[in-house]
Amino acid sequence: MLTTFLTIAVLHWVVLVSPGVNFVLIAQLAAGSTRSVSLAAVAGITTVTLLWASLALLGMGAVFSAHPALRQGFQIAGALYLCHVGWKLWRSPVTAAAGVQAVTTSRAAAFRMGFITNVFNPKTALFFGSVFATALPPSPGIGTLAAALLLVWFNAVVWHVFLALAFSHGRIQSAYQRGRAVFNRGAAGLVGAFGLRLLATTLQELRARA
Repeated sequence: MLTTFLTIAVLHWVVLVSPGVNFVLIAQLAAGSTRSVSLAAVAGITTVTLLWASLALLGMGAVFSAHPALRQGFQIAGALYLCHVGWKLWRSPVTAAAGVQAVTTSRAAAFRMGFITNVFNPKTALFFGSVFATALPPSPGIGTLAAALLLVWFNAVVWHVFLALAFSHGRIQSAYQRGRAVFNRGAAGLVGAFGLRLLATTLQELRARA
């Protein structure tokens, strides 16, 4: 059983530490706003991690595999949302933390941003589905399933909280304030690039199926 959980943890951490839109979002909020705002975004992101992992255990990954149009619809919505966030960051690079405040002015708004950014990534359910199918025994008990679910949620919380704390450090924030226009534009470009790449990939899938 230890091997099972170790396999799940290793596969999950490989994906977690690969920079993606969640990384950029938390870094931007933590460096340019308050720590509590970035931690609220972490709460939104990790809530969706728990949601997608739970749905994967219930077979949602298989549903997305059997009905790719459903997954592609989620992906297109997510791509458009990321492009929208990137555009807002790009338009407000001048005043202190303006890029963050243009998108979120409260912890509740930061939570929504983290939640929406992650919920429109149905490939997460496919990832968890494949990991669980690979690592879990053929007929796992309720306790094993619950432990696997809590493991991936705990991993996500640890990593994203670490990012929020690291990027909200005083020196990081000072550097951000000195070069906030560059950082905001850079974050805007990265977020927009993630959105455009997701949109392009989805449209290629749709053309291949036509």
